[in-house]
Amino acid sequence: MSNEHPTPNTPNESTQNSNKVSPFLTSPLPEGTPQGQQTSLNQASQDTPITEQVPHYNLPRGAGKTGNVGDTTHFGFKTVRTEDKAQKVAEVFHSVASKYDIMNDLMSFGIHRLWKRFAINMSGVRRGQHVLDIAGGTGDLAKVFSREVGPQGHVVLSDINESMLNVGRSRLLDAGCTNVDFVLANAETLEPFADNSFDLLTISFGLRNVTDKDAALESMYRVLKPGGRLLILEFSKPVFEPFSKLYDLYSFTALPIMGKLVANDSESYKYLAESIRMHPDQRTLKGMMEKAGFQNCDYHNLTGGIVAVHRGFKL
Repeated sequence: MSNEHPTPNTPNESTQNSNKVSPFLTSPLPEGTPQGQQTSLNQASQDTPITEQVPHYNLPRGAGKTGNVGDTTHFGFKTVRTEDKAQKVAEVFHSVASKYDIMNDLMSFGIHRLWKRFAINMSGVRRGQHVLDIAGGTGDLAKVFSREVGPQGHVVLSDINESMLNVGRSRLLDAGCTNVDFVLANAETLEPFADNSFDLLTISFGLRNVTDKDAALESMYRVLKPGGRLLILEFSKPVFEPFSKLYDLYSFTALPIMGKLVANDSESYKYLAESIRMHPDQRTLKGMMEKAGFQNCDYHNLTGGIVAVHRGFKL
């Protein structure tokens, strides 16, 4: 774990093996366009045509174009119409919802639980506070926050995806979390929520799937109380290049295979790997938070930068 100026923290075996280059690493892996740089329509030959059929799922109000993104955007490494991305993301998470937790354990070797524990420890959550867990999915963080805020506090678990939210609702109700509400909400607008409503906002492994991240950050700032804090737990950019190449190899080979074997869905996990590469790096996301109005922003790299926890305050 490290702060904004991280010292690479890589297992010794990675360093020892750096001189033995795997033959698999000689083949180029897919490369995405960094978030904020719109994918060119000239790449249509290597992208899925933007005229493909788009599924239809029940999405909350506010989904769609917000004005900060052009007519097209990225969906993994593909170019799609901006208005279609939310539906395509919904298709992915509808497909993986029932196996989401077990796949998280398998893909991260259980380390995701430590990442989430670190984020919770940074939250500063206290008794009686109001917490909004955005894109909270199956409710890992919301379950802990429910206990920490106590009966006088309140937690809202929100997600844009109805299938994921249903899994989270079942888990938390079975666990006896009576101080939690479940709201279908789009992170870009957070339309159901009033200004200055929450002491703490969290979004865990969800921001990279949002079409307009700038609009989402502005909405988070709006609903946060003065003095409140935002925590973003998300995949990021590894800080050690040899480690990054091995991570790429794992992401683009092992994840789709595991997705096929466990969830019978390799394409969704291919998208998830691509979406990680398209997400802003640590410094870029910190700058986006500051642009949205957050102050005293910082970030902490976990597992060599595979994941980062960003923090910002509304003062």
